[in-house]
Formats: sequence, structure tokens, C-alpha cells
Amino acid sequence: MAQSAAVKIRLFLEIFDMKLINFNHNHFGLVMDDKVYDLTQSQQVLTFMDALNWLKGRDPQHIQNIKSSAPSFELKDVQINSPVPSPGKVVAAPINYKAHIEEMKTNGQAFGHILTDIRQAGLFLKASSSVVGLSQGIAQRFLERRTDHEIELCVIIGKLCDHVQKEEALTYVAGYCLGLDITIRGTEDRSFRKSLDSYTVLGPWMTLNHPGLDPQNIDLELKVNEELRQHTSTQDMVMSVVELIEYASSFYTLHPGDVIMTGTPQGVGPIRPGDTLHAKGSGLGQMSVKVRAA
Repeated sequence: MAQSAAVKIRLFLEIFDMKLINFNHNHFGLVMDDKVYDLTQSQQVLTFMDALNWLKGRDPQHIQNIKSSAPSFELKDVQINSPVPSPGKVVAAPINYKAHIEEMKTNGQAFGHILTDIRQAGLFLKASSSVVGLSQGIAQRFLERRTDHEIELCVIIGKLCDHVQKEEALTYVAGYCLGLDITIRGTEDRSFRKSLDSYTVLGPWMTLNHPGLDPQNIDLELKVNEELRQHTSTQDMVMSVVELIEYASSFYTLHPGDVIMTGTPQGVGPIRPGDTLHAKGSGLGQMSVKVRAA
């Protein structure tokens, strides 16, 4: 009886900590115990929307059946793509950590841009064509110019979201992932400098939204090679996740698969071809992303 109870507890924990991965040739799967269980082949989950609909009907027996019957692969052996293959919108929050605002003022990389409160600066859009997964890596252009890393918590929208109040905002969230917002420094518009191919890295998977995952209590860390560059908690955001969803949805209708990048903390710094960026977030996993010359 004790063993049966332990199995049930483990299955319920797996449901609440479900990780949806997009791997190999846009197959969707679940990550459990360092294995990937293929939903595309076993459950005919062919699109991100299929995956969201499938996840709504999850239960312990369903998960047990997937683990016993779905084709599986070692996580280390698969190509990991962006959890959302083609987001309709990538909405990004600038200057959302106070310490980052101060470092931008002092490190000479503002290039005349006015650094203000995020509510005055507003949000901005990144091209969806800039989105890649960790296996694709970063193809750096304009090597003569400084290009910086920025680690961020990313919010993936799960259902149509328009003029949502912050009290209800988390009910519109499908899940969360890590993001790398790669940025060329310069005088051009922010969206222009951040929308190059491969300059939005999402991954390694989408961790399903659940009551035990507090988006304002996630530790973020980024190393370049072995050097620690960024380390902070999402507690330090100026605008919280629910406030960002309320703000963004007052301007745009957010659709399933749209992504909100919530801003980067202090510690941004330059990258060069040959570097490897090691990003991790508590409850979100970790990913190592290589930089190469385009």
C-alpha cells in the first residue's frame, strides 16, 4: 500500500511539474526523468495548440500510459527547439529591473536612448523570425559592434487574452521558459537591434503553469563560459508578471503561443563567437547555448 501511495504522489507531482518540449523535427513531447516521451507519434500532437489541448486533459493514469507506451528518447540525444515554434508575437519589457537601469546609465551603452520608468517607456516587439531553440544557437552578426546577452523569464500565453485584469492574469498563462534576449548596442530602435535571426533563444522547454510555480520567486542565472554574469530573483522586477500581462493585453490581443519576455536583470555583458551561454532558472531547467559567427 505504501509503495502504491508513493507512486500516486510521484504521478501527481509529474502532472504539476510537466515540461513540454519541441524536439527534433517539430515533434512535441514530455520531459520526465531525463527522457523525452513523443506525443507527436503516440498522441497525434502535431501543433503547439494540439499540445495545449492535450495538456488540459492530463491525469495520473494518462501520464502513466504515456510513460509505458510512447516512443522515448534520451534527453541528451535530441535536438531541442523553441518550445513555441512560431509565436505570433514576442512582446518584450525593457528596463524592468532597477539595477539594470542604473548599469545602463553608467556603462556607456545607452547611446542616447532615454532610460525611464517602464510605464513611460512602454513595451516593444521582437520579430518572431528571431526565435530559435538552444540547439540552433546564436549566429552573431556585425562582429565589430558590441553585442550583449540578457537572460529573462518568459511567459507563454495559453488562451485568448484581451484587456485582462492582473487578478486573473495567471489563468491565461500556459507556462514559462527561459529566454535569451540578444542585443546589438547602438543608436537604432530597440526592436531593430534585438530582432536579428537567432537573437531570441527560448527554452529548454515550457514548464507548465501550476499553483506551486510562483513567477515572482524564480532565481535566474547566466554564465558566459565559466564566468558568472547575471544572478538575481524575479522578485526584483519593477512590473510583475501579472502587471505585464495586464499592461500588454490593454494594447494587444494576446493569442495562444504569444510570448512575453519580462526584462533582464543587471549584469548584461558582451558575447563573441566561440562563447557558450549557460542559463538556468529555478523550476525552469537550464540550457547551454553556443555563439557562432553568422
